[in-house]
Amino acid sequence: MQQPGASELDLVRWSEALAGIARTGLAFTDNLYERERYEEVLKVAAEIRAKRERVGEDGEAPAEILEAWLGSVGHGILGYVTPKVAVGAVVGNDAGELLLIERGDSGLWLYPTGWADIGYSPAEVAVKEVGEETGIEAEPVRILAVYDGMQLGVRSLPFWSVLFHCRATGGELAAHPLEARDVGWFSRDRLPAPLAGNGWWVDLAYAAVAGEPIDVVFDPPRAAPWQGYGGRAGGEPGIRGS
Repeated sequence: MQQPGASELDLVRWSEALAGIARTGLAFTDNLYERERYEEVLKVAAEIRAKRERVGEDGEAPAEILEAWLGSVGHGILGYVTPKVAVGAVVGNDAGELLLIERGDSGLWLYPTGWADIGYSPAEVAVKEVGEETGIEAEPVRILAVYDGMQLGVRSLPFWSVLFHCRATGGELAAHPLEARDVGWFSRDRLPAPLAGNGWWVDLAYAAVAGEPIDVVFDPPRAAPWQGYGGRAGGEPGIRGS
């Protein structure tokens, strides 16, 4: 039975944490007894995740989730389970407009963003994503935010995101044929809809584009991380300045 104060996001977070612990344990042990125990933990985590996703309607069955998790187990350090890393870029032009894309996967409007690539630094990924998704050339100015996607209500995959402020230096608008349905420059009074994340990032983005002095924002530590979000789930950011 769900405890008071717990949310669907808590269930996802708890199941992903259990799965991460179990998969990491499997990566570091050859002891058959320990492997059996870790696999049992993984089964429990899969049941929790499947229950949250309402199997039979739009979610995966526990066995499918378990199979995917077991298939991702590595060995040793390579099997240590950590969040993925995404890199985003808030890009402004001389008119104070913000560069946004209509994402090809969801139809939501957001700043250019993508998964970190091996061989690139975070800033290089930011520049690459802007160019690939929008056709605009940009240079990094500063880091705006480092945050946990799950704390903002993203349930699909545990990840951290590094958000850069970049300045446009050239190029022409050209939406990526696979990743973006549309792309454009937008002033604050004519933002498109719907915005990803309920638009929690809008104030931060336009403050950066306007050159206002702002601190790097991040998720503040929770006194009791496993006691629930206390109503902060579902796209309500818990980030603060440094």
